[in-house]
Amino acid sequence: MFWLKKIISQLFMPLPLTLLLLVIVLLLIRDQQRLRLLLGLAIGLLLVLSSQWGSQAIGLSLEEQYSPNNRAMNSPCVVMVLGSGHDSTVSTYPTQQLSATALARLTEGLRQLRLVQGFGLGLGHEASHGLAQECQLVVSGWGGSDALSHAEVMAAAAGELGVDPSKIIQFPEAKDTLEEALLLRQVIGDAPFRLVTSATHMPRAMMIFTYLRMHPEAAPGDFIARNGYWWKLDARNLLVSQRAIHEYVGMLWLKIKFTLSGDYVSGDVSDVVGRHSTQQS
Repeated sequence: MFWLKKIISQLFMPLPLTLLLLVIVLLLIRDQQRLRLLLGLAIGLLLVLSSQWGSQAIGLSLEEQYSPNNRAMNSPCVVMVLGSGHDSTVSTYPTQQLSATALARLTEGLRQLRLVQGFGLGLGHEASHGLAQECQLVVSGWGGSDALSHAEVMAAAAGELGVDPSKIIQFPEAKDTLEEALLLRQVIGDAPFRLVTSATHMPRAMMIFTYLRMHPEAAPGDFIARNGYWWKLDARNLLVSQRAIHEYVGMLWLKIKFTLSGDYVSGDVSDVVGRHSTQQS
């Protein structure tokens, strides 16, 4: 009865119900071979991308490229957490304003800082002195339609979680990963640093930073390609597939962009960011 209940309840969920209706339509269409072919392709695509096995396969192809980073760091150090999303209207607390992805990235960034002995995350005033004082947390991201920039909310959330505000660098004007990389390069040059972002996004981020001749050390977080019931069709699986496809399209676009434009390596950051922002608008 347990499994029967699970299976029957699944038929009333949005994705399985939509697929069932599409299959019924496919069976009722007896003519128009091309229409049947396209409809069958749409059903198959939705079935694979919303399944646990399909979404995990495409998600793991990105997430398994970089393992969780547990290596200790020496001070001075830089930990850069790439931006995601937020909504400053949902709460007065910065940690609650962050999207789930942004909060997962920030959490991993703080975990990386804890790998520096005596960094001082809630460890008292004495722990903030010495070489660890030279470690910096970098957060970035513009506000879009929000009144607050993403960098500002991330910095406030980090402060709420125990990071000394004087150790936080903000890039509130960065609109995407390329601009984040260009702005960081302006500050640290080719010095090594620890790069934190979602595991699915890490391959594309590393592509950008290494293309700019920077020296990132990957510290992925926000792993979303997880095990589950193979037969279950779920919107969460579809989200994993969507994010993975977004990354593959983004990497393809970067290869084209970097092939056609070589000024990102040696160009002036203000000119490149300004020109890039104009192209995005």
